[in-house]
Amino acid sequence: MSTENEGTAVPPAPSAPPVPVDAPAAPAPQAQAPQGPYGQDAQGQAPQGPYGQDAQGQAPHGQGASGDAGHPGASSSAPDPSWPPPPPPSAPYGDGGSGSGSGGWGSSYQQPAPKSGRGRGGLVAAILVAALVAGGAGGGLGYVLAKDNDESTGSTTVSASASGGDVKRDPGTTAGVAGKALPSTVTIEAESTSGEGGTGTGFVFDKQGHIVTNNHVVADAVDGGKLTATFPTGKKYDAEVVGHAQGYDVAVIKLKDAPSDLKPLTLGDSDKVAVGDSTIAIGAPFGLSDTVTTGIISAKNRPVASSDGSGSQASYMSALQTDASINPGNSGGPLLDAQGNVIGINSAIQSTGNGGFGTGQSGSIGLGFAIPINQAKYVAQELIKNGKPVYAKIGASVSLDDSSDGAQITDQGAGGAAPVEPGGPAAKAGLKPGDVIIKLDDRVIDSGPTLIGEIWTHQPGDKVAITYERGGKQHTVDVTLGSRVGDN
Repeated sequence: MSTENEGTAVPPAPSAPPVPVDAPAAPAPQAQAPQGPYGQDAQGQAPQGPYGQDAQGQAPHGQGASGDAGHPGASSSAPDPSWPPPPPPSAPYGDGGSGSGSGGWGSSYQQPAPKSGRGRGGLVAAILVAALVAGGAGGGLGYVLAKDNDESTGSTTVSASASGGDVKRDPGTTAGVAGKALPSTVTIEAESTSGEGGTGTGFVFDKQGHIVTNNHVVADAVDGGKLTATFPTGKKYDAEVVGHAQGYDVAVIKLKDAPSDLKPLTLGDSDKVAVGDSTIAIGAPFGLSDTVTTGIISAKNRPVASSDGSGSQASYMSALQTDASINPGNSGGPLLDAQGNVIGINSAIQSTGNGGFGTGQSGSIGLGFAIPINQAKYVAQELIKNGKPVYAKIGASVSLDDSSDGAQITDQGAGGAAPVEPGGPAAKAGLKPGDVIIKLDDRVIDSGPTLIGEIWTHQPGDKVAITYERGGKQHTVDVTLGSRVGDN
């Protein structure tokens, strides 16, 4: 899910709030942006695939159902307990892209359209028009002032009451926070061996040169591609992927010949964030590097599912929702609190249609989603240490069908695999096929994707209380989460 890259639509999460009414299409004709490997972070259609998926992240290899953004198809095939999980049903997911209609919530990632002389020219033209309008107004005003002054004192000089340098910008102000955080953010450009790629954002994680971003931002450069990171000063560094977690949609890259004066951003505590807290997002929307936007925390623990656009994998998160403006190119950038602490990684948006800068990508409608930093920090540390992600799991295959009744353990696993892993956490707790999980600790579970997202906010070895229904009665058991290493 995400904010910048383009591409596929995201599956709607069953617990998502009502989908906003589609906004009218942008008046100016737009060329449709090419689909990319990123999820709809800023793109459009989500891949189609099977519904079932193991709560540990394993997905079936069966028939998938297709559907438009608002009407995901259904599948009767049993989930496959093997990884990777399939993408959820189609729905526009995130910052837009070339997908159509409203639907699901979360954002499919999408990689930005390749830069072209025409696209850049369109943007420059728009900026020039604005400058000319401002210049024309200024010129007219200048003439009036000059005329009035000539008739009085003869002077044509107009002085401001105070210069910009006299304005005090306290550390707690948006300007103060942005001024401190911007030097530690980078604009990332990823390019595959075939020349395809996109733009995203990242931030300095430590003094050794590690940068945290989204998996879908760097996906094109994983297998022999080219990766660069550019600081606001214009200094560009080549970089390499240290590790990436498709399920979490988190990646860590490392700068080559990193400078010695790197200043890591301070990490906050996403568990202590409250609805209504101020937020500041930094990114490169539509390639406009070092852009700062503000908003608030609109909701917490929002289940979001996204796809990388390949049609074979899905990402899940229990996200922080914000109304800070997030667009294609913001993916991987930091979501800050009012003190400048990182509380999340901007990853996806819900969008209603296409438009913007001639790319065919959709823009922000105030529904952005960020991976909580407490989860992202754990994932990043594992990637730096081992190069591979570590996922918590319960060892049971659950249905990903559209539902609001809970996460049902399937009756049959794909490919002959057992729906409940023998000797796994779920089996030890007495869970069986047909059981419907409705709570994990104090979190209400309304679907398979919601369960997966909540499990992945924990670490292997954590003990959780699972409430499930069987035969019309509710039961609660303690489950010690197991682990799985890697996305495959």
